[in-house]
Amino acid sequence: MIQWIPTGYLEYASRMSIRAGVGFANFPFKSAKAYLDFARFCDVSGIDSIWQTDRLQSEEPFLEAMSALAVVAGTTQKIKFGMNAVVVGFRDPLVLAKQCATIDYLSGGRLLPVFGIGAPASPEWKATGRETKNRGKAANEALEIIRRLWTEESVTFEGEFYQYRGASISPRPVQNPLPLWIGGSSPAAQRRTATLGTGWIGGLNTPDEVGETIRGIQGELKTNGRYIDPDHFGASIPFHIGEASDVDIESQYLGQAARNAGLNMDDVFAVGEPERISDRLNQYVAQGASKIVLFPAVEDEQSIMHQTRLLVEKVLPNVEDR
Repeated sequence: MIQWIPTGYLEYASRMSIRAGVGFANFPFKSAKAYLDFARFCDVSGIDSIWQTDRLQSEEPFLEAMSALAVVAGTTQKIKFGMNAVVVGFRDPLVLAKQCATIDYLSGGRLLPVFGIGAPASPEWKATGRETKNRGKAANEALEIIRRLWTEESVTFEGEFYQYRGASISPRPVQNPLPLWIGGSSPAAQRRTATLGTGWIGGLNTPDEVGETIRGIQGELKTNGRYIDPDHFGASIPFHIGEASDVDIESQYLGQAARNAGLNMDDVFAVGEPERISDRLNQYVAQGASKIVLFPAVEDEQSIMHQTRLLVEKVLPNVEDR
């Protein structure tokens, strides 16, 4: 069992209100053992959470998010974990609600579910013959069903896309309510978050874009008469601590995704010495983000472990409480 406790961790943990997790898009480890060793390492290191990107159709190795998180739950003791973000349209709402409830129940309440509608260009749509039209409306119905299944004895729902009669799941989640975070920054995603969500987490967004989305959600919340805890807004940031020349970001999955979306790498990646990374994270915090998911911009397990150690020791202690 890993007993390492990083320098500066106790001070960081004692004052921490900004919660930092580590996420992965594709699977950068050589073996399942290496991945689970890393999860146990994070469990004792001061990392708040582990996140798994959802990708079902790919030539690159990707873990299925729900299965991966179930295994992480069984191999750790206290760390939280979430999917960033699971695409609702690729899964049946009853099955997805049951999976979330089961993982949360068996882990003692450590699941952080995040849902999205998926980009139109995602290969799963074409591979499975699914239509992208009205995927947002269908996701809204599915999320309402999922939320109700987590809390109600019996769910009957008559919608355009889903029809349920007396549906029920047991055991229900330990967390009551189980978090239901939404991904995406479009006006529709903002309305979805304000109507159905308990939190929001961004994708590859600049600090200003994160702040603009948070303010948009807060405006929609006022319209709906709902409230989301100010600590339930987050950002996703690929990072590399060290020289930019040490890593080929553009060849990696997130680098390719940023380039395909027409994004400037310098705007959405945090690269440089620890002080530079801390400054970038503080820019997101200043815009209202308190949950920070960091994606190591390296693709071998030794570098991932090294980057995570540096993150906890050299970067996170300098991230300011909001």
